[in-house]
Amino acid sequence: MLKVMSFLKSYRIAVFVALFLMLVELTVELLQPLFMAKIVDDGIMTGDISTIIHWGIVMVGMSLLAFISGIVNSFYAAHVSQSFGLDIRKAIFDKVQSFSFSKFNLFPTSSLITRMTNDVVQVQNTVFMSLRIMLRAPLLIIGGVIMALIVNFKLSLIFLIVMPILFIFLYWVMNKGDALFKAVQERLDRVNGVMRENLTGIRLIKAFLRRKYEVKRFTKTNEQLKDKTVSALRLMEVTMPVLLLVMNLGILAVLWFGSSMVNIGDAQVGEVVAIVNYATRITGAFSIFSFIIMAFSRAKASSRRIAEVLETEIDEIEDQQESLESSSLEGEIEFNDVSFTYPGTDSKVLENLSFKVEPGQTVAILGATGSGKSSLFQLIPRLFDVDEGEVLIDGQDVRTMQSIALRNQIGYVPQEALLFTGSVKENIRWGKEDATVDEMISAAKNAQIHDTLMNLPKGYDTIIGQKGVNLSGGQKQRLSIARALVRKPKILLLDDSTSALDLKTEARLLEALKQYTCTTLIITQKISTAVESDLILLIEEGKLIAKGSHEQLLKESSLYQKIYQSQYREEAM
Repeated sequence: MLKVMSFLKSYRIAVFVALFLMLVELTVELLQPLFMAKIVDDGIMTGDISTIIHWGIVMVGMSLLAFISGIVNSFYAAHVSQSFGLDIRKAIFDKVQSFSFSKFNLFPTSSLITRMTNDVVQVQNTVFMSLRIMLRAPLLIIGGVIMALIVNFKLSLIFLIVMPILFIFLYWVMNKGDALFKAVQERLDRVNGVMRENLTGIRLIKAFLRRKYEVKRFTKTNEQLKDKTVSALRLMEVTMPVLLLVMNLGILAVLWFGSSMVNIGDAQVGEVVAIVNYATRITGAFSIFSFIIMAFSRAKASSRRIAEVLETEIDEIEDQQESLESSSLEGEIEFNDVSFTYPGTDSKVLENLSFKVEPGQTVAILGATGSGKSSLFQLIPRLFDVDEGEVLIDGQDVRTMQSIALRNQIGYVPQEALLFTGSVKENIRWGKEDATVDEMISAAKNAQIHDTLMNLPKGYDTIIGQKGVNLSGGQKQRLSIARALVRKPKILLLDDSTSALDLKTEARLLEALKQYTCTTLIITQKISTAVESDLILLIEEGKLIAKGSHEQLLKESSLYQKIYQSQYREEAM
């Protein structure tokens, strides 16, 4: 929790002002019973009206001071808590953005969303209540006991017996509540996870008529969240009756012994009234303790979950101090005995891979699903580092190059076309922030998507839904390619990015790519694409089993022959 609360350092002055104003309110509340004792003993018991009026005016003035302090305190508390929440959300987002691919496996997407929203809100609200009422309650209890002891030490000894029992009970409840509310937040993660999957895959659910099954799955997860929440709240609800029972017994004891002490002259009526008043205020403070404990328990659990993200070590691939600037690449790519294993796994995805691509060449990479084609792509922009061997670009090991300068000259189109909510223009410009309109149109034309965009209601200003839901698969792929082309890359990586295109559109796209002076690597399952390539790499189970031109592989590789015959049986015959 200290890690999360460290974000309050930036608002030390505002926190100090809020706490000072809260202490002003608290001081007034602790002094009021003393003034009442004065009115009873020096005014009512003696019939002195002037004393009653004097202390009455003092009480009204002090109440106005407490009222103004409370209002100003609320403004400062709101400012601190909202700014505090803003900073934490930003810190979590920045931290997640810095995660390497392997770190994302530690936190499911739904869990990160919950931590950035619900968990932050829990902590944020606790900070607000701490500055407004949460610290005031325990201070009122402690201050009330001290003031009661000052008024009449013997009569107030009852508090010294009752208070330790209550604080031990509250400590137990807080620890128990911490574990319960942590379980609640984890169940909330699961609910968000199921919701996210269903909203993302709603079309598939409808196509396979799986609505009832998914409703049952969500209901089960939702009920688990309900059960955990009910268990946690039941514990909190038990707290209040126990606190009130003990405190009311304490008040009865004060009245019982107080009446006896007044009769024998060991106490004055005003002192008994003041101590009963303190006891009543302490009871009121305890009455909100169940609410405070619940909020604090949830905040403690949420703080731990937030800290897990913030304290996660970043193993993002860092540049070496002597790393070379990638000023302007030629586009030569060479793999020398490259082996690679994903972090946290044992089996090699790529093994002893060696090949060389000359600048400007087009290379087709063929292989079965899971053969390591996409993994090969991720080593080129250094999204991962190799375990053995080296990846060279223009004769330089990518580990000695500045990653930002390297990636700025690479256009990468992933297997799943991912678009962002916003206009078509914004999505294309996502590849190059300062791209001109002419550059965007040129990239769209070469990606064979310009005519389609012009037929949209607002052309390039048409808003795309989340993940491009209002576009077809082929349109999303071509728009993703346009986003990569607008960068005018020296190396273009197309990870099965033409699978949804018909042969004519794909042929026009490949022809348009020739005007870019870039090295192009295409992962594909289509022989028609491979035929147009300068070099074909055939990969099986992470190993390069054949390489060469279409004609060479047709003569030398039996596997390539089978692939060719399966797609062009009539022509082969």
